[in-house]
Formats: sequence, structure tokens, C-alpha cells
Amino acid sequence: MKKNYGVFPTMITPYNDDGSVDYNGVIELVDWYYKKGCEGIFAVCQSSEIHYLTLQERVNIAKTVLKRRDELAQLDKSREPMVIVISGHVSDSFEDQLKELTELGKTKPDALILISNRFDIENTSEDKWLEDLDKMVKLLDPSIPLGLYECPKPYKRLLTKRMLEYCVKSKRFRFIKDTCCDAQEIKRRVEILNGSGFELYNANAQTYLETLRDGANGYCGIMANFHPELYEWVLHHKDDERADLIQSFLCMSAFTEVMAYPCTAKYYLNKYEHLNIKPYSRVRDYHEVTEYQKSCLEQMKQLSDYLLEIINQEE
Repeated sequence: MKKNYGVFPTMITPYNDDGSVDYNGVIELVDWYYKKGCEGIFAVCQSSEIHYLTLQERVNIAKTVLKRRDELAQLDKSREPMVIVISGHVSDSFEDQLKELTELGKTKPDALILISNRFDIENTSEDKWLEDLDKMVKLLDPSIPLGLYECPKPYKRLLTKRMLEYCVKSKRFRFIKDTCCDAQEIKRRVEILNGSGFELYNANAQTYLETLRDGANGYCGIMANFHPELYEWVLHHKDDERADLIQSFLCMSAFTEVMAYPCTAKYYLNKYEHLNIKPYSRVRDYHEVTEYQKSCLEQMKQLSDYLLEIINQEE
């Protein structure tokens, strides 16, 4: 983990007409995130449809993303390489999870992200969660930094003070994708993590600016698949009075998450960013992207372009 701040899109997975993973599309997405200034990518996550990908597909996507990151770093020495974090352990049994994490860890990501609801799956107690996590951490490659992700599927297991304190003490953890959607709770978490090198990235657009001002390290969420430049601008101008206006747009536009995502993101990237990505998904039927939803996305695009024009003129 070379940076201590950034915008990390939750990477979507492109598919070919036959339903197979489109690895050329994966490369095109990495290039687009890079062009938009993103400091990193959260690949092989829920937006990537991890519960509908085989283990080999998850590994291959991780390898593709990391390889392209390295190629871009060689082509452009003017900026640091993107930080690539990956997840992808979805099984119920501990043994299957260990296999998944071991194989994903072999790709050598900048951090291997553990999903919080995969420990103490029955959600019985904090003690059992810590016991399961400790057992897993001891079996994983100690050279790979770890992270945590409060993935909403199949249920959201929120991190407690004691869980975070364990992770800080272990000195193995570097990244949290925080989905608690509670600015005051994030502030408390940031205070626990302060000075530890364990970085918190907020997934919730509505609380983004407030949590940046309270010490969060950045954004890791769905909406960086639409207008990452605005998340980047707020990240680097959080004390600018204009940031409050941009935050209001980010707040309202993020309600499009309830639409037919990730198909909406694929449609948007194809139509407005001209990426050669089809709207297919294994999670939902792309026909769910209705004319109404397309109209909402068009209006969001018009306003985001207008805001970018304004802030770029004033720079």
C-alpha cells in the first residue's frame, strides 16, 4: 500500500455475448480508471459479481488487472502506480475460503480483502468472529497486506471497536471498504485507526465529504464507475467551499445505485464514455435498464459534465 488516500472504483465485470468474461473489456476499464485519475481499484468485489464468478475467473480477473496496472506504470512514470486491492472469498466453509484466498493471494495484490460476513457466518458472537479471523490470518501469506470489506451480501456484518482494535494490533491490515453509512461511526473508526497505517475508504456517497474532513482516506464505491473525477476533486479540495456543492450532487446522484446496477454502469460507460463494454450481467437482466433509467443517467451525465466544466474553469 503505497498511498494513504484515494478513489477506488468497485470494478464491474464486462462479459462477451456468450456470457464469458471479456478480458479485453477488463483492460479497457483499468485504462479508463487510470485516465480518470483514480489512485486505485477494488477489483474482484461485489460489483464484480464475485458470487457469480468461478474461482478461476476471479483469479484471472485479478491477474489481468494487476498486469495492466504494471504496464501503465511502465508507460507513464509521472505518477505512482495504481494500488490494486482484491477480494473474492465467497464460500461458506473455512477450508474453501482458505483455498480461495490462497489462490487470489498468489496474484500478489497490494492488499487481499477479507469479507467480514465470512467469519462467524451464523453471526453468533464477536468472540467467534475474532476466533475465525485470527485462524484465517495465521494461515495466509504474511507478506501480503490484508483488508476488510463489509460486503452487503448475503448480509452486512459491521465491524465493532474490538474487531478494529484486533486488526490494528495485528499490524497485518491496511484497507477497509466501509459500508456502515454512518458518518459518526466512521469518525469513531478513524480515531481507532489513527496512526496505524490501517486506512478507511468510505463506500457511501452521502457521507463522503463529511468523513473526508474527519480523516477518512477516500472513497471506494459504486459511483466511481460513473464520475470518478468528481470524487477525485472533492478528495483533493475537501476544505474548498465549492466541495459542499459537489457533495450535494454526489449525494443525490448516488441514489441511482438502486437502479439496475451493474447493468446501468455498463450502459453508461458504453454510451457516454465510449468503452466497448456490453450491458450484460450475471446478477440481473440488462433489459431492466428501462428508458426511465436511461433518462435519469442522461440527466446525471449532463449535470456532472456541467460541474466539471465549472470547477475546471476556476482552477
